[in-house]
Amino acid sequence: MAVRLWTLSRSAVLASLLMASAPPARAQQLGHKVLGSAGMFAGSQPDSGLYVVYQFASYGSNEIFDRVGHSIPVPGLDLDAYTNVFGLQFVLRLTHSLYLNVTAAGPISQISANAANPEASVDDFGLGDIYVQPVKLGWKWRQADLVAGYAFYAPTGLYVPHASGSVGLGQWTHEFSLGTALWFDRAKTWSLSVLNSYELHQRKEGIDITRGDNFQFQGGAGKTFRPRSQLLPRVDLGAAGYGLWQVRDDRGADLPAALRGARDLDFGLGPELDFVVAPVRGRVTLRYVRDVTVKSRPLGHVFLVQLTILARR
Repeated sequence: MAVRLWTLSRSAVLASLLMASAPPARAQQLGHKVLGSAGMFAGSQPDSGLYVVYQFASYGSNEIFDRVGHSIPVPGLDLDAYTNVFGLQFVLRLTHSLYLNVTAAGPISQISANAANPEASVDDFGLGDIYVQPVKLGWKWRQADLVAGYAFYAPTGLYVPHASGSVGLGQWTHEFSLGTALWFDRAKTWSLSVLNSYELHQRKEGIDITRGDNFQFQGGAGKTFRPRSQLLPRVDLGAAGYGLWQVRDDRGADLPAALRGARDLDFGLGPELDFVVAPVRGRVTLRYVRDVTVKSRPLGHVFLVQLTILARR
């Protein structure tokens, strides 16, 4: 199940505050998307059925980079976030190879930012923005999958337009995606997958700031090991990676002057280990990814645990 289920809206609070030299009520409005929640099978099409998903992810960072990729010294910097996501995905087989997917998920997050400057510290907890994918079409062939879909993030999370405390982004975001998965042998043990997406952000509620659109990819490559006994789990071992380019400037009358023209850039990589337990029709995913290079955002890492259960075939 390759759905990017959660966002981190506040991990760059301190970065915006320092680069803009603006009060927290203005600097906190931007927010940054966290990558790493999709991996080796990001562009694959699951079989038909009703899936229940639980995902736990933790994010951490102690370093921030400016728009040209230079580190900004921040004494005592500590950015942390923890989120629990609960989701449902319904997959309907329409023809021999065509599938319809519908997904909805909601996160509960805790986000904190601390530094030597106490005015820059925040600690927030609450419901994040809900993710809904009303339509995704997928095709399954012998050695390849193809998926294409539309999704949106609704501004349902805790959001205060003119204060430092917000877990939600306070904006509608539309997402258009296209991905694929390839298997290089008949036994389907060697795989390569990627999911590309374009995000179009709407103006924030209660303040004149609009985040610039971005393009990103998530995916990975791996090897599947199948045991002789069905009582033992199938193991998928490989690497996951991602990239993000902000393709349009942030804009609006309330955008701090020092942040005008600054565009996000992010590339990351890390290992992934999956267990598929046939008797309970479940998959357990363990993934750890680190940013390799960034611009206009923190340099961080994500550890993710996901449980996917086929509740009804």
